[in-house]
Amino acid sequence: MNHSTEKESSSQNVRTEMEETLGDRATGTAICSPRDFRNTSQYMLPLKKEGVVDGYDVFPSFRIEDGKIAAGFESLVDWLCTHQQVIIDGDPGVCWNTFLGQLSNVAQTRNVQVRLMDIRGALKQEEEVNRMVSPYLGEDDPVFGRLFEGGLLDFFDREKLKAIHPSNEGLTVLHGTGAALVNWDCPVIFVEVPKNEVQYRSRAGVITNIGESTPGSPKQQYKRFFFVDWVVMNRHKKEWLPKVSAWVDEQRGTDISWMSGEDLRNALKKASENVFRARPWFEAGAWGGNWIKENIQGISPDVPNYAWSFELITPENGIVFESGKILLEVSFANLMHYDNEAILGKAAGRFGDEFPIRFDFLDTFGGGNLSVQCHPTNAYIRDNFGETFTQDETYYILDAKPGAKVYLGFQENIKADEFRTTLERSAAANVAVQVEDFVQVFPAKKHELFLIPNGTVHCSGIDNMVLEISSTPYIYTFKMYDWLRLDLDGNPRPLNIKRAFDNLDFDRKGDKVARELISEQTIVENGADWQLVNLSTHPEHFYAVHRFEFETEVHSETKGQCHILSLVEGAAITVKTGNVEQQVRYAETFVIPAAATSYTLVNNGRSPVKVVKAFVKDECC
Repeated sequence: MNHSTEKESSSQNVRTEMEETLGDRATGTAICSPRDFRNTSQYMLPLKKEGVVDGYDVFPSFRIEDGKIAAGFESLVDWLCTHQQVIIDGDPGVCWNTFLGQLSNVAQTRNVQVRLMDIRGALKQEEEVNRMVSPYLGEDDPVFGRLFEGGLLDFFDREKLKAIHPSNEGLTVLHGTGAALVNWDCPVIFVEVPKNEVQYRSRAGVITNIGESTPGSPKQQYKRFFFVDWVVMNRHKKEWLPKVSAWVDEQRGTDISWMSGEDLRNALKKASENVFRARPWFEAGAWGGNWIKENIQGISPDVPNYAWSFELITPENGIVFESGKILLEVSFANLMHYDNEAILGKAAGRFGDEFPIRFDFLDTFGGGNLSVQCHPTNAYIRDNFGETFTQDETYYILDAKPGAKVYLGFQENIKADEFRTTLERSAAANVAVQVEDFVQVFPAKKHELFLIPNGTVHCSGIDNMVLEISSTPYIYTFKMYDWLRLDLDGNPRPLNIKRAFDNLDFDRKGDKVARELISEQTIVENGADWQLVNLSTHPEHFYAVHRFEFETEVHSETKGQCHILSLVEGAAITVKTGNVEQQVRYAETFVIPAAATSYTLVNNGRSPVKVVKAFVKDECC
């Protein structure tokens, strides 16, 4: 056999293998409903924005021109049918069977022959993939791994990729995570799923990690997503964002929304220069409370509690675009990949595509204490987990019941060996620890700010509603003591005593804690009916925290920095940047990109309002 014939045979074998991987869909397929692929009581993002929201909006959207977002498979198939070959790439977590089954069924009504080819046929063997990613998954560590250093191409057999060629008949659709790697000269569509929905699908056992044939447990899958899959997909999507032809929001299964790549890029440009809100999402937890349940409408009541609100944890949040009331969500990372300098301004040089600051809620109203914990030093998080900066936090007390408290810093007489022995005995024998013998306790009052630089022992006590203002890393919590409780599944929560003691700063003790770790609040600017308050942060914090307090309105300039803000007192305000206005209600978080240059906050009520603001310190850029 000559080399040309051999190559054609190899190509045909790969194409046949890929087609057989998927199976023949010409006669249709079963279509799953959302209840089949989501294990959660949380409400799904609706396809359309209906009515006016009174109070906190759990589905905030950024409005763009009408006619830019389409809904349904019919319009997508009509667009596909104008081409001979199309690549449909997408996130791990896409329900490909439902997506392609719906696409095929619509194509059949158009009398269009569609040849579907599954890129999974070009993946390396599962055992080889597992050997490759294993060093990044922390061996037996139930929580921590290390950020993967490779790319999506590393999961594929390069020879098999080269051998993939489209059919000469009808419409060829090459699909699956990584399909764009074949580099056909044809349109590329990207299908995206929000990360909260990926986790709901993981809990339902209907998705797999890249290169795996069967689902792992939800906790195993999350660790793999966090340290490997989402890392490589961000790199892959960044490469394709400038040239992708269309973008699909697949989270609703059969009710997709989609837009052209050009319109997406235009929407990202507009958002990167104006005020916007990320889409928050909410989770129950072992220590969760009921403040969120009682104060935020539009979320499911069918949960035991709410521990967290992911107000702005950008690795997992999305931005929802609205066009003619149709909604389409994209990951926050796309904003950073499109123009990180417009978003971050001066800070882009230091942080690149990583958004540096997060806002989230910790709700212990009627709940429990958080675990006694600390976070890694910069050197430790870099050397052990591959992150570029660490988890330096603050607790802003949005609300608190009388008697609420915060655990922070060590007692003056702390003895590290005694503390460790006590913790290890507790973990081994399930005996209670008198935490206040070792850790200081401070009363928590509304609008106070507690400073928690890396290495500081801390936790929020019962009956706090904490707005956590922090650097972005968010899973690196080393729990030393968890009050002998179980998680919501009835299992012990993992402790990380050794890791904690590799990072604890035992010099943060005694009177030094009150002096250095409780913020001082001073007025730095004022006007007729407004003032700007500086809430001091620790030298370890690369971000500053301010608070606007005003009766009518206040104007501010970004001065080359991205501002992250939250309405912490008052019913509602209007935020204006250029020609864009955003209504913000109590407890909502919003972002002013550096490229907005200036903004105005207008009080919509009669009582004075307070708005907290965080931004990267100029000297830390």
